[in-house]
Amino acid sequence: MKFLDDNFLLRNEISRSLFHNWAKKMPIIDYHCHVSAEEIYKNREFKNITEAWLGGDHYKWRIMRSNGIDEKYITGDADDYAKFEAFAESLEKAIGNPMYHWCHLELKTYFGYEGVLSKKTAKEVWDKTSEVFASGKLRVRDIIKMSNVAFIGTTDDPADTLEWHKKLQDEKYETLVAPSYRPDKAVNIDKVGFIEYIEKLSGAVGYKLTSLELVKKALAERMDYFDALNCSASDHGLDCAVWNDMSDEEADKVFKKALNGEALTPAEVEGYKTNLVLFCAEQYARLGWVFQIHYKALRNPNAVMFERLGADTGYDIINPDAPSAQLAPFLNALNVKGVLPKTVIYSLDPSDNAFIGTLIGAFQGTEARGKLQHGSAWWFNDNKQGMIDQIVNLANLSLLGNFIGMLTDSRSFLSYTRHEYFRRILCEVIGNWASDGELPADVDYLGQIAADISFNNAKRYFGLEGKIR
Repeated sequence: MKFLDDNFLLRNEISRSLFHNWAKKMPIIDYHCHVSAEEIYKNREFKNITEAWLGGDHYKWRIMRSNGIDEKYITGDADDYAKFEAFAESLEKAIGNPMYHWCHLELKTYFGYEGVLSKKTAKEVWDKTSEVFASGKLRVRDIIKMSNVAFIGTTDDPADTLEWHKKLQDEKYETLVAPSYRPDKAVNIDKVGFIEYIEKLSGAVGYKLTSLELVKKALAERMDYFDALNCSASDHGLDCAVWNDMSDEEADKVFKKALNGEALTPAEVEGYKTNLVLFCAEQYARLGWVFQIHYKALRNPNAVMFERLGADTGYDIINPDAPSAQLAPFLNALNVKGVLPKTVIYSLDPSDNAFIGTLIGAFQGTEARGKLQHGSAWWFNDNKQGMIDQIVNLANLSLLGNFIGMLTDSRSFLSYTRHEYFRRILCEVIGNWASDGELPADVDYLGQIAADISFNNAKRYFGLEGKIR
């Protein structure tokens, strides 16, 4: 097989039929990402491939650091071509890394380049991509249209004005761009900047947040504001699952201690977080939203680079010691009250795959098919093997046919090819099962499942019927 040809990753006829005749045709629902609604509204134009690729992509930064590249060429002040050349040199050695596949898929899809990027070809690729950008035909909205994106769920703070989402929706932009609600800064009472954030949230709602009761009131009001702009999901980035059943009165005392600048014990921090996230989840059930939980990231272990560059710069790691079992009493507390929302669980630790598969099976409900979901392979796991492992574990322990599929979780508009990458892998897994006689070789039956996982299930699950094409 030729590298990156039409049958890339598809090794048998059934897999190829499932992809080309079913999955490939489906629009994209990118229900969790970090792109900017403002850049979509203003239809941002990129100067060059460095700006589009390396501006904020910590995946690429990690590869460059692993190749011994000086930070000057990563997040520093080197010129754009020098940065791109340093990345191209690093990518040569990234065989087996998903970045190798992603980059070449993006070059082929958006720039028509079918060669191999390396230090030797860097100038050729630079010139070709620069020519495309200079044509004015690859601005943000062009990328979205080329990628057949029907829905984009951004990630937004409760205090955000959402002005750009409103402008896009007032314009009736053909792709629905909706906010997703991420209240981490209100939850993370133990993080630097908590007091300042409470003041910011106070400004957004117009009254002083002097108690936990008022914080909850403010968060609920902001949820209603988000809901009016077609929000259908929340997202919580938890360093670990939290469970310390703390009363409202006790949690309020902890909140007031934090406002006074007093030190908190680990138990107090965990109790406050548990109390507030339970409240949020109950509100999500009220609104019919999807509750997304991302957990088991150990943030900023490199103190030297955190001091130099700050957070979210490519230094986070997997936290294998975070206790996943705490998710069970957390979900149970919501279920006992009858307020467990549709929930998607993502762990950064791949050893949690089987745990999540059994956990969701314990709390399914009749409100939605696949009410609880094992989220797609996330972050360090969204590589070929990580996706295969997640798909196989989900199939073994739940119903793969109800899976809501892939997301980019990206800050780059060129990342939509990750949906193609996932769909090829999905079809290869299913096609192999059928070719081995483990499934009936009925491509119409299996193709419908592939199409559902690629698009239809997410459309139903996030309540997008009648809102998108």
